[in-house]
Amino acid sequence: MFTEYAPHHGYDEYFGAPAQPRPALAPLLSSLGRMGLEQLNHNHAAAGMLLRRLGATFRLNDSGRLGVERILPFDPLPRLIRASEWAILEKGLFQRLAAIDLFLADAYGAGHIHADGVVPREDVVSSHGWRPQMQGIQPPLGRWCHISGLDLVRDGEGTWRVLEDNLRCPSGVAYFLENRRVMKRIFPSLFAGRTVQPIDNYASHLLQTLSDLATWTDNPKVVLLTPGVYNSAYFEHSYLAQQMGIQLVEGRDLVVEDRRVWMRSTAGLEPVDVIYRRIDDDFLDPNVFRKDSILGVPGLMDAYAAGRVAIANAPGTGVADDKLIYAYVPEMIRYYLKEEPIIENVPTYLCSRPEDRSYVLSHLHELVVKSVAEAGGYGMLIGPHASKEEIAIFASKIEADPRNFIAQPTLELSTVPSLSEGEIYPCHVDLRPYALRGKEDWVTPGGLTRVALRRGSLVVNSSQGGGCKDTWIVDDSVAEMDHVTAALEVE
Repeated sequence: MFTEYAPHHGYDEYFGAPAQPRPALAPLLSSLGRMGLEQLNHNHAAAGMLLRRLGATFRLNDSGRLGVERILPFDPLPRLIRASEWAILEKGLFQRLAAIDLFLADAYGAGHIHADGVVPREDVVSSHGWRPQMQGIQPPLGRWCHISGLDLVRDGEGTWRVLEDNLRCPSGVAYFLENRRVMKRIFPSLFAGRTVQPIDNYASHLLQTLSDLATWTDNPKVVLLTPGVYNSAYFEHSYLAQQMGIQLVEGRDLVVEDRRVWMRSTAGLEPVDVIYRRIDDDFLDPNVFRKDSILGVPGLMDAYAAGRVAIANAPGTGVADDKLIYAYVPEMIRYYLKEEPIIENVPTYLCSRPEDRSYVLSHLHELVVKSVAEAGGYGMLIGPHASKEEIAIFASKIEADPRNFIAQPTLELSTVPSLSEGEIYPCHVDLRPYALRGKEDWVTPGGLTRVALRRGSLVVNSSQGGGCKDTWIVDDSVAEMDHVTAALEVE
């Protein structure tokens, strides 16, 4: 199956060189070799049909039509990460989130980090995610980011780096869970002979994290607030509510009376203690944010400020999603924790700085430029793949609004073999682990591996043609298996 597989010049996670697989892959390559490409394609088609039956779709607004339903493209070749390597990443994730939490409390509070010249205040208050209404408010447990999805990548040398922070309403966990379910059902032979850390307890950990926020009761009522069926992630909203056994509600289902949140039901009003919100800050409360919002709950922020309801994640966390603020996180770690970052950022140029902007404008053809508030692969320029006209347009945008752009080197993201157009082909990947922080910290073993299924593409977002694959955290004993045996299996 892999005799003609040719890894890119960067870091391939299956092969160190052509026909030289990495030791951890020996059992998997043996199982794949017995299956063969024809059977793999047949099972892949079956997996797609199963995902459709399960309703694992997302909505994409394109072609002038609202809410085009699509299956998230699924790739059957799993990604393997050794347990010892994962343990380091896990520590790095919690270190980063602890620093970000301290930063948010400080930025909305005393502002020591600004006074000490570490993070300029103007860079924070000019962020699209800044919510001055949160100044002086203390979230339950003193934590702002309860559910996080940080995007990690491996560069061309195989070094892990943080690419982005997702702290408002990180999505994709339902697809991460369903990928494993499909793999176990359609490809059971690939699991034979190896130990893969389980992930099916995510919903129970999530419910416990949310329940922890209601510090005033031992039996909290938790609900999931969705914008409704036309939201692109509605499948995930309904999936998670069902898995946790909680009510899925829209804004019209909730009402605030006497600074308490209540849910309308056939039995009357029921008190609500915790809201897992899957709508943006702007739409949470028309009395405080957007006055034209029909998705939120009038008076919700008043109840929140009074400490009579918890909201996950806390409003205002979006300021730390800003790609300009991302660049300061390593300094936050040093400032608040007195530690060196365990996982480094991708090197980043801030176009708001004159010297950085000058360099970016003269090197646009070799950099990746991102709008600081965009997501989903939008608002980007990939210099090496861009035309002269596209580069000129972005140069004008940067000069007109430098605060809105950052730039990074074009990383040679690591590749993993993927099934592309019926053939095995190296595709670039990233990784989104899901971290939960209530009274205790917990992170999913692995995460959602997003894969750029368009050949040669560096963009993994589903809205830009990307897909996903299962991620396995495997025991190190598996990784130490005979390298020669793996090579013989490939041949």
